[in-house]
Amino acid sequence: MGTLDKDLLSIQEVRDTVRKAKQAQVEFKEYSQSQVDHIVNAMALAAQNHAERLARLAKEETGYGKWEDKVVKNIFASKFVCDSIKDMKTVGVIHEDKDNRVIEIAVPVGVVAGLIPSTNPTSTTIYKALIALKAGNAIVFSPHPSAKNCIAETAKILSDTAVASGAPDGIIACLNLPTMQGTQALLTHKDVDLILATGGEAMVRAAYSSGTPAIGVGPGNAPAFIERSADIPLAVKRIVESKTFDNGVICASEQSIIVEQCSKEVVVTELRRQGAYFLGREESTHVASLLLGPNKAINPAVVGKSAMELAVMLDIAVPHGTTLLISEQDSVSYDNPYSREKLTPVLALYTASGWEDACLRCLELLNNEGKGHTMIIHSNNEQIIREFGLKKNVSRVLVNTPGALGGIGATTNLSPALTLGCGAVGGSSTSDNVGPQNLFNIRRVAWGVRELSDLKGTTQTDTKGSDPATLELELIIKNLLKQFV
Repeated sequence: MGTLDKDLLSIQEVRDTVRKAKQAQVEFKEYSQSQVDHIVNAMALAAQNHAERLARLAKEETGYGKWEDKVVKNIFASKFVCDSIKDMKTVGVIHEDKDNRVIEIAVPVGVVAGLIPSTNPTSTTIYKALIALKAGNAIVFSPHPSAKNCIAETAKILSDTAVASGAPDGIIACLNLPTMQGTQALLTHKDVDLILATGGEAMVRAAYSSGTPAIGVGPGNAPAFIERSADIPLAVKRIVESKTFDNGVICASEQSIIVEQCSKEVVVTELRRQGAYFLGREESTHVASLLLGPNKAINPAVVGKSAMELAVMLDIAVPHGTTLLISEQDSVSYDNPYSREKLTPVLALYTASGWEDACLRCLELLNNEGKGHTMIIHSNNEQIIREFGLKKNVSRVLVNTPGALGGIGATTNLSPALTLGCGAVGGSSTSDNVGPQNLFNIRRVAWGVRELSDLKGTTQTDTKGSDPATLELELIIKNLLKQFV
């Protein structure tokens, strides 16, 4: 099959799939809350039952991460997400304010285009399907080409379960011929009402420039500050667990550690004790040459590899059981891969003179990449924690928790989600951990509670006996009102 034929077939597949999804959603939007909840609960249970098989498929197809950790992510995306939204009102009247005479009604957006990355393919598919249908929508998945088979299988399980539970056929679909032209056709299709984009910066940018409303997130670059009052062994344990979880492919995972000079020796000793290997100068240069490709983007060859695998690739002798590769750095720039997002167990270590200096370094790193996303602080000083919360240009400041799992709401009480909004500062339309509430509009029914005469107020009252200042003020108000009445 020629490239042109494949592109044309992909575009035609988009047209046929979206048409069927649109028809299904027209029917589905009339379902009751109990019908929707029954379908979503069945989908979540089916995903849990297939969690291990889908995790193994994702690992085999992409080569990224650890299948054991992908099982955890699949369970998180199904059970945790479903438990968090099961009592959410998303159909019909969702709120009634009897005192102020306003009723709020949920209105599904319609057909959602779900762009799925290769780093978290099956878990993101599960999560997006659940929140889309919970909000009364249909969803059409556009898979990353390097993970299309495991994404398609996940979508099939969810679709079959939804239809068997009473949903209309076509409510969940996955494109089988993902091409750039096909994806563009999906993003710009007149019957696609919202794009839910998770993935690389270029893809998210394409979603926002498509002309279709979009919710997208760009890269993370989370700095982790270990402040002097922290429980240092515990802080290091959390960072190691986070950065090695699925070999660092979650966007909220730590990318840099910032320590104060006064506690640096203790932190470095603890990092070494917990398996971190500190790269020498030549080794750091060697690793840096592999982290980025010629286009300055992350090199796919290193994504989701363990520290031991990276060492073998680079012919660096490290102790058996090495958990992290760490390079001491003192500069931040777009050309310095250590100061950017690294979807692999490699970290930069920066030294600061005090917490104020550390605060500035964190801002510098975030402004370099990852604005609006996530940062982590390990501290027992409530005042400093509050200062970081007030000053950081991120949507989530995580305290004393692993970044990867805290950001998605697994080890914190943030909303469980695998799409993390970066807010306007990060080029995103929301700063939320995205959930069903982001996938429906609200129609408001509002009763009149005032008449025009009430708005005119004192202009119709008796002015006899009023003092000159009051009369002058009333005259000014009356003249202003004449411009609007």
